[in-house]
Amino acid sequence: MDSKTKALQHYFGYNTFKDGQEALIDAVLNGQDCLGIMPTGAGKSICFQLPALLFSGITLVISPLISLMKDQVNALTQNGVKAAFLNSSLSERQYTMALANARNGEYKIIYVAPERLESPEFLNFALQADISMLTVDEAHCISQWGQDFRPSYLQIAAFIEKLPTRPVVSAFTATATHHVREDIAQLLKLHNPKILITGFDRENLYFKVEKPSDKKHALLSFLQDKKEKPGIIYCATRKTVEDVCQMLTGKGYKASRYHAGLSDGERHNNQDDFLYDRVQMMVATNAFGMGIDKSNVGFVVHYNMPKNIESYYQEAGRAGRDGQAVDCLLFYNGQDVRTQLYLIDNDTDDIKRDEHLKELDRKRLKEMTFYCHTQDCLRGYVLRYFGENAKDFCGNCHNCLSDFKQTDVTAEAQKIISCVIKSGERFGVATIIDVLRGSKNERTKRSQLQSLSTYNISTLSAKALGDIVNHLVLNQFLFITDEKFPILKRGKRADEILRQGITVEMKVSNDMPHTIDNKKPAKRVPINNALFNILKDLRMEIANKQNVPAFVIFPDSALADMCAKLPTSNAEFLAVSGVGEMKLTRYGSKFMAAISEFVQGQPEAGQDAATEVYTPQFSNIEFSSEPVTVSVIADKINCILLAHGMEKISGQKINDMLVDKGYLQTNTKPDGKTFKTPTSLGTEAGIIAEQRNFRGESSMINLFNEGAQRLVVEIVKVV
Repeated sequence: MDSKTKALQHYFGYNTFKDGQEALIDAVLNGQDCLGIMPTGAGKSICFQLPALLFSGITLVISPLISLMKDQVNALTQNGVKAAFLNSSLSERQYTMALANARNGEYKIIYVAPERLESPEFLNFALQADISMLTVDEAHCISQWGQDFRPSYLQIAAFIEKLPTRPVVSAFTATATHHVREDIAQLLKLHNPKILITGFDRENLYFKVEKPSDKKHALLSFLQDKKEKPGIIYCATRKTVEDVCQMLTGKGYKASRYHAGLSDGERHNNQDDFLYDRVQMMVATNAFGMGIDKSNVGFVVHYNMPKNIESYYQEAGRAGRDGQAVDCLLFYNGQDVRTQLYLIDNDTDDIKRDEHLKELDRKRLKEMTFYCHTQDCLRGYVLRYFGENAKDFCGNCHNCLSDFKQTDVTAEAQKIISCVIKSGERFGVATIIDVLRGSKNERTKRSQLQSLSTYNISTLSAKALGDIVNHLVLNQFLFITDEKFPILKRGKRADEILRQGITVEMKVSNDMPHTIDNKKPAKRVPINNALFNILKDLRMEIANKQNVPAFVIFPDSALADMCAKLPTSNAEFLAVSGVGEMKLTRYGSKFMAAISEFVQGQPEAGQDAATEVYTPQFSNIEFSSEPVTVSVIADKINCILLAHGMEKISGQKINDMLVDKGYLQTNTKPDGKTFKTPTSLGTEAGIIAEQRNFRGESSMINLFNEGAQRLVVEIVKVV
């Protein structure tokens, strides 16, 4: 076994590396700079923490937030690694002592804020220290194209150049577009870096966008079965944070708040309450969260649309870091766009007053708005935004699991585009909709828009017209500028509608949108809940004595693995995921004693019965007399699977199974496109003709009638 694998087992308790980790670690150990783009939960920290333990000198980690440093150092200390942080949270005496310890070589890893690099005292230390590696965490902060641009990050390259010997330089982030990746490599002056992008996909995150008329009611509906599940609710403004937090506490939820209007002490205490599980929910602005290493966050709700895809994906990614199935829900309305535009134009950060940067912010906001309106795969939209190829169907987002019908909107599209052109391409979306609906408001009169031939030619509601406008923008028939006051203009495909006469179709939900199943369990694998709760209580008792968050002792995934493996010896305890030598020494005897006592008291909880086994009652499925889609069949099955702690089955998997079992056959047209039709076996079982989507491709939707009961039995066998 090589030294890096031994270190992985000894300090971190893992037997194998995750995707991308070993390649980056090897590059660093060979003296090569590197840039790692890895999603939250993919194990970025090990990529620099592990080689830091194998280098002869120390590793400096540049980190943007105090909370991130504190959590990382706590976790390293629990694993037996000597580490420290140097930031403004330390008193002058504490800082002097930590720096003295660093000079004496007592730390292998030192976390430092980027502002500290300009301190003469710290620079004097760095010039004399044996620095083997310098790591830049949250490296997107160096780029003006990034969502968290920090001018202090621009000083890192100059600091490196001052060092007597240039160390290996590594940089890591979870969210970086092509522009940001180029900026990181250039501004840090990386030398022939190993660049590795493991992919941005987080398969365990379920994405959904809702447009409720009453957000508070929608939030309470979503939370009704989540009183024991930790979660974060993001709001755009401090006032909204206060309102939502007050509402939740009034309804009996253990909720706290976090925003820049609170004192440093209150923010710190509230954050600790969430990390230490003293409260269940954190209601916060985007000031909360970067680097929060709480592994068991079970959901993230965006009460308001965030300002860009990068922020949204990073914030949503704070759920499910332990790999368990979680919900990411976004509430949207038009006011969210206006709020974010106001925040962009009134940013108090001096560097953000540059109009070029504001234009970039507005461009990113527009991409975020498109995400809220797309009827295509939500996961695919995000992945393509970051430059990654994505399938049209992910099977784990609301759009992929919803039942849509194709609606011809060609006539309305012609009216809208004509109105934009006839009005001189000088107005925003709201004004164009007002003209089409015949509004007599002052703005319409003042601009003499009542004289246009497109005035009052639509009978649709403002919302319906807005949905069509968004569809036209998404498909480049229209274009919205990135100016302070966005203008609607004709897009590069407008003539396809006006002159070529193409048909324009858009997806419209057949019925009420499917809600996120509130009974979805936090655990992907059913476990013995009684034992799990005993181990959680023991973990909390230890954490309280040490004054550290519970997940620093063991994450939930490690407790679940203990429930499954029921270790009673040191070797068995080391086989638990996330258990290294130090944690075995510190906690092994206590946890094994608790497990042994539980098993002795409940013989049925032995190795063969470590997990609870459910027999779902699929006879409870209701079958409609009308044909329904595969996605509806999947939803009916999933309602029962999820209620019994089992994984969902996707409509895609059902389609694949139907082909494998001979119920469907794949056909190819002369142009190479494929479509599916029922075989004779499928016809007997109740499958009727396929549907087509607006692109002319096979939509993989096959309709069933009451004869589908036999098929459900086959589907369940796959589960």
